[in-house]
Amino acid sequence: MIKTVRSGLWTCSRCLRQAARAREHQKRWLSSAPGAAQIDTSNIPVDHSPTDLKHDDSLLRQIFDSPPTFKDFARPFFKIGSRENVGLFRNKYLTSPQGFLVFADVTIRRAQKLVNKVLNASTLEDYKALVRDLDRLSDLLCRVLDVSDFVRVTHPDEKIQAAASQAWSLVYQYMNQLNTATGLSDQLGKALANPEVMASWNEEEQTVAKLLQQDFMKSAIHLPKGSRDQFVDLSQRISELGSHFVQDMQPEQRFLEFPSSKLYGMNPQIARRYTRGGVIRLPTMSPEATVALRSVHDEETRKAIYYATRTASSRSIQILEAMLKSRAELAKLSGFESYSQMALHDKMMAKTPESVHQFLLALSKRNAPLVEEEVAALLREKSNKQQSAASDLQPWDRDYYMESIRSSMRSRRRNDDFLSAYFSLGTVMQGLSRLFTRLYGIRLVPRDTLPGETWHPDVRRLDVVSDTDGHVAVLYCDLFYRDDKSPNPAHFTVRCSREISDAEIREVAEQNATSTEGFPKFESPIDAANDGMHVSKQSGAVKQLPTIALVCDFEENRGRNGPALLDYYQMETLFHEMGHAIHSILARTSLQNVAGTRCATDFAELPSTLMEHFCADPSVLGLFARHHVTDEPLPYEMVIDKLHIARRFEASDRENQIILAMLDQQYHSPLPNQDNFDSTQIYLDLQRRYGKLPPDPPGTRWQGFFGHLFGYGSTYYSYLFDQVLSKRVWQIVFSAGQNGAALDRANGERLKENLLKWGGSRDPWRCLSDALQDERLVDGDEKAMSLVGSWVDREDHSQ
Repeated sequence: MIKTVRSGLWTCSRCLRQAARAREHQKRWLSSAPGAAQIDTSNIPVDHSPTDLKHDDSLLRQIFDSPPTFKDFARPFFKIGSRENVGLFRNKYLTSPQGFLVFADVTIRRAQKLVNKVLNASTLEDYKALVRDLDRLSDLLCRVLDVSDFVRVTHPDEKIQAAASQAWSLVYQYMNQLNTATGLSDQLGKALANPEVMASWNEEEQTVAKLLQQDFMKSAIHLPKGSRDQFVDLSQRISELGSHFVQDMQPEQRFLEFPSSKLYGMNPQIARRYTRGGVIRLPTMSPEATVALRSVHDEETRKAIYYATRTASSRSIQILEAMLKSRAELAKLSGFESYSQMALHDKMMAKTPESVHQFLLALSKRNAPLVEEEVAALLREKSNKQQSAASDLQPWDRDYYMESIRSSMRSRRRNDDFLSAYFSLGTVMQGLSRLFTRLYGIRLVPRDTLPGETWHPDVRRLDVVSDTDGHVAVLYCDLFYRDDKSPNPAHFTVRCSREISDAEIREVAEQNATSTEGFPKFESPIDAANDGMHVSKQSGAVKQLPTIALVCDFEENRGRNGPALLDYYQMETLFHEMGHAIHSILARTSLQNVAGTRCATDFAELPSTLMEHFCADPSVLGLFARHHVTDEPLPYEMVIDKLHIARRFEASDRENQIILAMLDQQYHSPLPNQDNFDSTQIYLDLQRRYGKLPPDPPGTRWQGFFGHLFGYGSTYYSYLFDQVLSKRVWQIVFSAGQNGAALDRANGERLKENLLKWGGSRDPWRCLSDALQDERLVDGDEKAMSLVGSWVDREDHSQ
């Protein structure tokens, strides 16, 4: 089908986990820096000077750290009445709510001309041009859908939100009309079947043609009309059930009541907040109940809390199982054995459920001995606490004794946790720019905005400038908390890279010359071809510049002296989000269907997850981390202490993720087609078979709280997969940061040339094989997946 489902919004699993952790102050489940604690700090390279004296980056820091500096820099925003409104993101259609509807209308009319051209293709030359025509058609629709998707969840103006939603609906409805007719699919099939046409297409064009063909097949366009109607009905039912499952999940027992004496060990302030008449009444799904599992001394109380927090309502389970059965039915209707097979075969590196199984089995096997060591440590802690030998560990013991060990580690550490004093937002942005300059020869340059260009006064615009190619991308940073903003860190691709042909420039120029009143006027045909947004003209080709928005919710230091300070995990989040952005920036492909993060879903997380290793590397921190008042460099021992504690039970955390990934696979296998399908028994059996930690007791049914089952549907394994891959890239390409390798330009070029620049235009296994120089990976088969699963070793395990 015409592919716009590769949404411009990239909110990955890790981003969502980070947002949740920031609010509950919980550690992340997997380390960001394997080996960090073993670094010899006596040999840490320290370099706080600008990486290139030709480019002063002090302003980059100041526009984030000094509000007066930014206000002077951003004066055009506050003078919107005195100059022409250039439109949101400099899209000249988007100067008012009505502009969104005009943009949608113009887009649909342009799209229909392209549709007619494709449907009327008959000559060899027509079919040779067909893949670029379909890619342009996809790009036209994405131009409206991606910016509207962003605006309706981010823009503070409700009228503009409403207009964006209406524009999105108009174009989405038009796209669905295209996807329910067979004409485009039939024409693409003819082109793919013609050897002369195929021979004329380059690798990128062939990749896009095959992707589009697979999309048409997955939309059931090949089925008889009655089956297509059933496909649409099932898809709608799955969407409704999934929304209900996520939004309405409830525990079987909504409140827990205890005599206040039973919660000894809980924070007294929290306890008092929930106490009435000597009884503490805790909401089962509250953060306080989770904290109680880690802090309450009485074992029977922890047991009661554990049972309640691990038992979803029977209603939630019914909705979940109905959704899973509907997905299985949809897959069967489409000609697939299972929903997992349907979801994996063309959009994931794994390709098949069996490959995912091999990866998870290998990972579980390598991880199990590490979990056994952690369980032994927990048993020793339990024995010490109760002053007698402990023979077993109960499920409700795990979090309690983990926290006990971590508390002991915190009490012994050499430094208080004042890391945030070294991570002002401006210095972190400065550090990212310096890192990218070292690795890729690109830097972040503050750029003043024109009236109407941004959606809020807090937004900073940065141009991404290459040493060799000039202006290569536009980055809008909306990083401060607001009540009306989503709390989830996110990367939006508002416009993808794509080559604009001479023919479409001429076509748009003719249309612009005859435009009626109310339509924008453009300065040039090239300007009109990209709606007024930025283009590049390197190497004789005109390309849309990637336009990206980064959204976070850091607390600004309003009313207080000093910059916004980030804690370690907020700093890590910013590095992670910039990893997504750098993928979009460097993968400037000719076709938009494979630009940037529009690649295999389990490949798209690799660049961002890799950045988590960089932000824990001492040489990278040496580029920017200085105390915001004293200007003293960061003592790296503070980072080592932080990571030691965070990573203490990472093998146990990883085991939980492995089992959840296995559960996701089982739920999307053929099993839901069986009359005796029991989602609870499947989960408990997986825990007992593959877990070393104590499994959930009978009577619990935690799977009713596993909301990711709706959004990820058989792809939950991908975050584990990318954690392993990113660690391997860090170790092989960047030598785990040893001897300054994290800042070596040759290593950056190796990653860029072999992996980043291709986006989705090249087989990700080939990209990975070339980057790691490991031919065992090139086929991307079950053996390759099993090999990746074996890349977990004792080096990851903090003793």
